Amino acid sequence: MENSVQEARRYLDNAKELLRDKARKEGKYYQDKKYVKLAGHAAYSGVLIALDVLIGAKKGRKSAEWYQENLRKIDRKALDVFNSIYNILHLSMAYDGERNVIISKEGLEEAEELINWVESRTAVA
Repeated sequence: MENSVQEARRYLDNAKELLRDKARKEGKYYQDKKYVKLAGHAAYSGVLIALDVLIGAKKGRKSAEWYQENLRKIDRKALDVFNSIYNILHLSMAYDGERNVIISKEGLEEAEELINWVESRTAVA
């Protein structure tokens, strides 16, 4: 379990690195949409890796609805965070390439929050 949470953090770190080193921040916007998309995908993937640890998911592709249904049974506040992450990281960044720095920053912070939450829920007593 520990290794999967560390792997999730590695994906999140890669996303931050892409934005910092490749997306070319100028003012309130990143200039290179390609790297914003890659960063959004990497961060979202990290969140899914962490959630798979908590939920006990088997390998293979699962829908956002599957994660939402399982989180609804575990913690509604975590579900709210996941929904926000889905909208920001997956849809706005990874698909649309939203270049707004503030939006990206919020998505990455929420991803870190959810990964920390998973880690606290899966920590061995």
